This record gives sequence, structure tokens and C-alpha cells, in this order.
Amino acid sequence: MNTARSAELYAQAQKLIPGGVNSPARSWRSVGGKPLFFARGSGSRLWDVDGNEFIDYVGSWGPLILGHAHPRVLAAVQEAASRGTSYGAPTESEVRMAALVHEFMPGIEMVRFVNSGTEATMSALRLARAHTGRHMIVKFDGGYHGHDDALLVKAGSGAAAHGIPDSAGIHPGYAASTLVAPYNNLNAVERLFAENRGKIAAVIVEPVAGNMGVVQPEKGFLNGLRDITRKDGALLVFDEVMTGFRVHPGGAQALYSIKPDVTCLGKIVGGGFPVGAYGASREIMQNVAPLGAMYQAGTLSGNPVAMAAGIATLEALKDPGVHTRLAHVTDRLADGLAKAFSDAGATVTVNRVCGMFTVFFTAGPVTDMETAGRSDRQRFSEFFHAMVGEGVYPPPSQFEAWFPSLAHTDADIDTTVAAARRALRK
Repeated sequence: MNTARSAELYAQAQKLIPGGVNSPARSWRSVGGKPLFFARGSGSRLWDVDGNEFIDYVGSWGPLILGHAHPRVLAAVQEAASRGTSYGAPTESEVRMAALVHEFMPGIEMVRFVNSGTEATMSALRLARAHTGRHMIVKFDGGYHGHDDALLVKAGSGAAAHGIPDSAGIHPGYAASTLVAPYNNLNAVERLFAENRGKIAAVIVEPVAGNMGVVQPEKGFLNGLRDITRKDGALLVFDEVMTGFRVHPGGAQALYSIKPDVTCLGKIVGGGFPVGAYGASREIMQNVAPLGAMYQAGTLSGNPVAMAAGIATLEALKDPGVHTRLAHVTDRLADGLAKAFSDAGATVTVNRVCGMFTVFFTAGPVTDMETAGRSDRQRFSEFFHAMVGEGVYPPPSQFEAWFPSLAHTDADIDTTVAAARRALRK
């Protein structure tokens, strides 16, 4: 495979951009080698700058549930951009988008749009502190909720892949206010609340973990968090940046029938553009300025072009058959890969929910960051590079999710499984 142009661009980028990339997971540092630079995408496919074609399972790390360059989204974006790219003032599209979010997730009575999932989570925790008058936060080992200082503690994903459990440059006071428990461990959460009664503002959790790889909540875990927080007067914050509109039209909260106090959204809600959101009941959201004393603002929040992309995407997801189709694609691929590994005599654990899965190179089960961390990263790296050589682009980290889309066909799945069988023979 010729990757000369990618190598040339990477050499240039390293002189101008830290690590040559604008987000660490793109660097391939955890799998070795030089990252590919991409030129275009269409449907389920990506093409790099050297003209190599790939079946893509990164999907821009989750937003592209409809696939790359979906005609409906492109048309909406082009029409919106033709009228101006930004006004810094209210627009009708923000109102339409807010109504759509409420329609999909009725528990979100009011919503504030921001520019990223990180902005959504940091704003949600500020909101929780403002509403409760408390300062401490509980998160879970391996849960990544953006690069806010208070949340870069045992943050999984890119940090785990690079062997960096925390981040330099964080004031010790921020870390001291963040309590960490193992995912799927209610006893640990109960102990933290017993030791800090009346001091915890919120528990923030990915209802399906995606940044230690995909890890499903065990039966009773989310219900238990709901009970613990309600009893103590803390808020339950669901980080649905990955799961929102993907695992179910109403997100994981609808899939598992749990109503959080605050919901954070990103990725799909922007239809491929930089959009995040946080929302809650009217009572809680009235803390947000200009109604209340919790200040949060953004020049490009509610950007009309981004709103157009998000509206087009969510409107497409109203079709009652889309999540049935997405679940079919996910199961067909996850089952096909699991069988390919089994037939090759390789031991892996495949965790999946609708629209996302991870192949862990360990016997499993994988239920938290500790068990995910037992994965054989060298074997994953070898598999990753072999798949790229076969024209398939999986996520370049053991601790990330694969994101099938509605653009992936049964033929794409069959081609991917066949590629995996060849890769396992190398």
C-alpha cells in the first residue's frame, strides 16, 4: 500500500502541530506506525490522500451514524451556509433543534447548545454544583468525559492507550474534588457517598461506557446510581455524547428506562459538525444564565450551519426502521468477527450494543477498566495494521469503540469479516 503522501504530511505536521495531530487518538501512537491522512469520505468508505480506499468503522468517532457525506445532511448544510455561516444571535434553527432533542428525549425539558461534548460535560457539572450548592463529583475509572480539569482523572481511552492515567497541568484542588469508583461497582459508590454525605453534587457516568472500549452496565447498576443519588440529594448526570441517538432513538436512558437529572449530548447531535448540548428539567436549567447565576456562554454556540446538520441527521433518525437496521449491522459484524477469531483459535471478548462494539484481546468478561486493561495491546496493534492493509479502518486504539453506520451494507460486513480472517492468518 502506497502511503507516501500521508508520510510527507505527517512529517510536516509534526513540525507545526503537537504530535502532528489535533487530538491524541489520531496519532496511532498506541498502535505504532504513522497515521493516515484522509481526503474524502462517502457512505461507509474513506479515501486517504494517496488514493487508498477503506471501509470505515471510526465514523469520525461516532457522529456519522448516517455515513459520510450523507446527501440529506450536505443539502441542509449548503442551504444554511448560503445564508451566512454565523450570526452570534438567535436563529429559528436553534428552536427547531431544541424541540427535536426534547422529542427524542422528553426528560430534557430545556437544553443549551455548546460546541463540543467537553463543553457539555463541564457545563453540566457546573450546573450540578450550582443547583446543589455542593462541590464534589463522582466519576468512574476509565470514563472519559472530555478534557475538563475536574474530569481528567483516570480518564480511559486516549490516556489509557498512551499510559497517561491523568494529565499534567491540573491544579491539585480539581483532582481532590473528583472521587473515582470502578464502573459497575455499586458498593464502591455507596462507600464514597457514606464517606462524603451531603457533599457530592453529582455522579457523572457513561450509561454505556465507550472510552475503555464498549462496556455495558450490569443489571441494576444504573438503577442503583439513580437510587443512591436521589437519596443523598445529588444529581445523576448521563454522558450520552456517544450513546445519544445511537444505542436507541432516545439514548441509553430510554434503552435502560432510567431518567437522569442532566443529560450531555454531542457527536450525532451535530451531524458531523462541532456541537454539544446539555439539558435537564426546567427547574434545573433555570440555574443557567441569563435565567440564573450559573454562567456559560459561547460565540459559536447554536451555529446555524451546525444546527442544520444536526436537524437533518435527527430528522432522518425518526424513521422507525433505522435502529433495527443499525442493530442488525452491529450484530452481524460483531458476530462475524467473533467467529473469525474463534475459528483462528484466538481468544477475544466482543462487547456490543446497538451501533457500537469493541473487540477486546482478552478472555474476558470485560466489565470495567481493570478487566479491559488486561487486553493484549500488542496483538491488537498487529490486528489493526493487518486490517488497514486489507482496506478496513478500525479505531487505532484497543480502548475505543467501533462505530458501524446506517451506510454499512451486508456486503461491507462480509468484506470486513473476510478481511479479518486474512488478517488473522498473517
